Amino acid sequence: MIEVTDDAAAKLTEILEEEKATDSALRVVVVPSGHGVQYMLTLEDDPTDEDVITETGGLRLLFDSQNADFMEGVKIDYIEDIMRSGFVISNPNFPMAGGCGCGAGGGGCGCGAGGEGGGGGCGCGAGGGGCACGGH
Repeated sequence: MIEVTDDAAAKLTEILEEEKATDSALRVVVVPSGHGVQYMLTLEDDPTDEDVITETGGLRLLFDSQNADFMEGVKIDYIEDIMRSGFVISNPNFPMAGGCGCGAGGGGCGCGAGGEGGGGGCGCGAGGGGCACGGH
């Protein structure tokens, strides 16, 4: 259901180790927004009975079962180049809006991009807790 690239899995594992949260799961929060959805990655210690739990790339990911339709085909990648570094969450169900890149270093970033007509991604810096990505 969710694909995590090797680069993203390595970076997420690094973040979990830095946060001393290797036993935690990563919650992928999805919120409908405008013509698409917003994503947020947070640490989760106590999954609920309503969560869908999956493991990939050595990571435990979970999301609310009510959002299963929005999660089908989601790909989490990590890119690092001269222009930006961060997580890119793409969803083939919302192809017009492009991806969103969120920087690492413990999570904790918020960004909004995309928009009507499909427009590229956004980059944001480091912090300490979750990563909110908008405009998909």
